[in-house]
Amino acid sequence: LLRFAEHAKCPVINALTNTYHPSQALGDLFTLYERLPTLQDQRFVFVGDANNVARSLAIAAAATGMHFVLVGPREYWFDDPFTDQLQATYPQAQLQQTTELDALAGASVVYTDVWTSMGFESESEQRSVSLHPYQVDQRAMQIAGEQALFMHCLPANRNQEVTDDVIDSPNSIVIEQAANRLHLQKAL
Repeated sequence: LLRFAEHAKCPVINALTNTYHPSQALGDLFTLYERLPTLQDQRFVFVGDANNVARSLAIAAAATGMHFVLVGPREYWFDDPFTDQLQATYPQAQLQQTTELDALAGASVVYTDVWTSMGFESESEQRSVSLHPYQVDQRAMQIAGEQALFMHCLPANRNQEVTDDVIDSPNSIVIEQAANRLHLQKAL
C-alpha cells in the first residue's frame, strides 16, 4: 500500500492494512461524536490485542483527547516503536496498557474485536486460550458501569470475544457504528 501510494498520481486511502485501520477509527469517532457530549477526557477501553483497529483507535483517542486503555495479555500489547511514535506525535496522549479488567471501571466506551485477525489463523488456538479471560461479558460491562457504550467493528464471533447479552444489549451501538462507517467510508 505504501509503495503504491508513493507512485500513485491520485490519493490513496488506507482502508485496511495489518497495521492500521484508519477508516474504521474515523467511523467510530463519528459514532462517539454523535453519542457523547464531548470526546475530550472520555475513557476508551479496548479489550483484546493491539491489532490494526486498536492501533488506529489509540491514535484517534490521542488526537481527540480521550484516555485510551488497552486491556489484555502482555504479549498482545502495543510494541515500543508504536507507543514511542504515538507519544512523539501526540505528547498529550494518555495511553495505558494493563492485564487487569479493573481498568474497565468508569469506561465511556468498551470496545473489542475478533481474537484472530485475517492472516493470523495459524495463531487461532493460542489466541483463544490467551484472550478468553478477556471476553467482554456482563461481568466486564458491570465493571465498566452502566454508562459504558459497547462497540465492535464487526463481524463478531458471538460468545467468543463478546457474549450475546452484551452485543445485543441497549448499551451496544454496533449497528449504528456499522452504518456510520458505511457513510463515512463513502464520503472519504
